[in-house]
Amino acid sequence: MRFDILTLFPEMFEAVLGGSIIGRAAAKGVIELNYVQIRDFAFNKHRRVDHYPYGGGQGMIMQAEPIFKAYEDVTKGLDCKPFTVYMSPQGKTLRQGMAKRIAKKYDHIVLLCGHYEGVDQRVLDEIVDAEVSLGDFVLTGGEIAAMAFVDCVARLLPGVLKSEEAFSEESHFGGLLEFPQYTRPEEWHGRRVPEVLLSGHHMNIEKWKREQAIRTTFYKRRGMLSRASLTEEERGLVKKLEEDQ
Repeated sequence: MRFDILTLFPEMFEAVLGGSIIGRAAAKGVIELNYVQIRDFAFNKHRRVDHYPYGGGQGMIMQAEPIFKAYEDVTKGLDCKPFTVYMSPQGKTLRQGMAKRIAKKYDHIVLLCGHYEGVDQRVLDEIVDAEVSLGDFVLTGGEIAAMAFVDCVARLLPGVLKSEEAFSEESHFGGLLEFPQYTRPEEWHGRRVPEVLLSGHHMNIEKWKREQAIRTTFYKRRGMLSRASLTEEERGLVKKLEEDQ
């Protein structure tokens, strides 16, 4: 999958995504990361890409033309339009289900990172397919949100992680939060690893993991349980947890 990221701060992406799992995937050619400096497409000697808003108001607005020129540069010669996302607090919240659908459906994504007080609506209407948010809060720019988007989607692609099991048991993947995790030593500060995890009995271990995931979700994000796929026995566990409160 190819990610073209239109931004005023490409160095932020190089510092964060250039290392660890995502950086190694790019080095292996599993994914392609291309950071595009929007200022390179400014049409004035000062490389200015913003201006005052029509109608008044605070702050500056990113202009349509430099963004469009940057977009044209990364899409020239393509047979089809890439899926283009604007990172915006007005967008749909990024969730694991959305990331799975995007990872499965697209092989080329363009991410637009806004800044200042926003982006000229006309270029959004011209090129953007979806607006995506990290949540109901506002950041100073779209870069941090775009990094989270790339990390969330890229790690679902074949070859980025060692195996599908690396993410299929994580929080949100199956509609539940992840079960508690433990590592060596067996006892730390008087707290022992649950005996079932030391038993070597794989069926009991898997049953324990599933039950703990349900318990964790119940206590931390109960609303998720209404969307999770649960057996009758598991629904009985949820009912018991409700009664015990």
